[in-house]
Amino acid sequence: MTKLRDGVIRRGKTWSYVIRVTDASGVSKPRWVGGFTTEEGAKAARDEARVAARRGQFVHRNQLTVEAYLRGWLEGHALEVKPKTYEDYRSLIERYVVPRIGRMRLQSVKPSTLSTFYATLRREGGASGQGLSPRTVNYVHSVLRKAFNDAVNTDQVIAVNPATLAKRPPVEGVSQVHEIWDASQLARFLDEIKADRLYPYFRLAAFTGARRGELLFLRWSSVVLDGDDPHIWIRGATVIVRGRRVEGTTKTGRVRRVSLDPGTAEVLREHAERQAKERDLVVGSWPGGDWVFRMEMGTPLRTDLPGELMRSTFNRVNRERRVLPPIRFHDLRHVHATLLLQDGEPVHVVAERLGHADPSMTLRVYAHVIRSQRASSASRFARIMGEIQGTEQ
Repeated sequence: MTKLRDGVIRRGKTWSYVIRVTDASGVSKPRWVGGFTTEEGAKAARDEARVAARRGQFVHRNQLTVEAYLRGWLEGHALEVKPKTYEDYRSLIERYVVPRIGRMRLQSVKPSTLSTFYATLRREGGASGQGLSPRTVNYVHSVLRKAFNDAVNTDQVIAVNPATLAKRPPVEGVSQVHEIWDASQLARFLDEIKADRLYPYFRLAAFTGARRGELLFLRWSSVVLDGDDPHIWIRGATVIVRGRRVEGTTKTGRVRRVSLDPGTAEVLREHAERQAKERDLVVGSWPGGDWVFRMEMGTPLRTDLPGELMRSTFNRVNRERRVLPPIRFHDLRHVHATLLLQDGEPVHVVAERLGHADPSMTLRVYAHVIRSQRASSASRFARIMGEIQGTEQ
């Protein structure tokens, strides 16, 4: 072993350096880092470490892998996030992150590493080798950014968050991802299922913009149909986690009030009467609870049933020619918002109906609709002024 010179020393066949680092309590302690093959390499690392220590960003070199850190991070978040959010995080990490960069040392991950990783997912990240959508890739990025941020600020195992500078695919408005119905197409679909037992479920979804899970959670105690102001209270959401039905808060954790039009209120009144008759038919076998939407025997509505009805309806209507483009159930929410915005409803009102935490989110998601409205705003203003000026003349 050679003598320590300016913080660098040779130990056997490798070189090490030592610096002093002030911990959170203000105590300065020596920190040794070894394993360098050359003296120059140890000195270069020492200099970087000294700069990082002065900035309060020094971290120990370690062999912790991306996979090991993310698994521990997930367990630490199990009680802090909703079960569905936790399951989404776990699924994305297991499906996309671990197979590709899971074995990398966490401290070796750079912004370019993640940029390449995102490009690979976009090109061939799916189960069958097809590319993932920009939205999915951005969700992966969001999870990694959150995890790596904790690795920097909470666990202090990396100095900087590589996700903050990584390049990711842009996400356009919702219309760029899925085809959205116009008013006539929505009316055609509702007419096609009007005789079905699930019609009230779809009517409420289309006329309120409520999420699927929010409707599954809805209780009669949260439905007000009497008086001149019918409305519902969205108080929670139902999700399926690994085949198990879980009830919790809404996506934003907030309760919201959503007004109903008279026609939808009448549909719900008829639905309540029909449900009462179903309860009477099964006598004492009707399960407890106050759910608005149930199966015929009273159990909570099967979560996959609305999707099955949509698919069968599309197949029947489009048998000869494609007159009703297939969409997802969630797209009914987008139809609701799009039609309101196109009709000039203020963004903050639409955001409140949808339950967005901030109107800025509505602006981002429906930017394509708002841009289309700008083109006609000048003409509308000119028409208004023309009418006034014409009257004055």
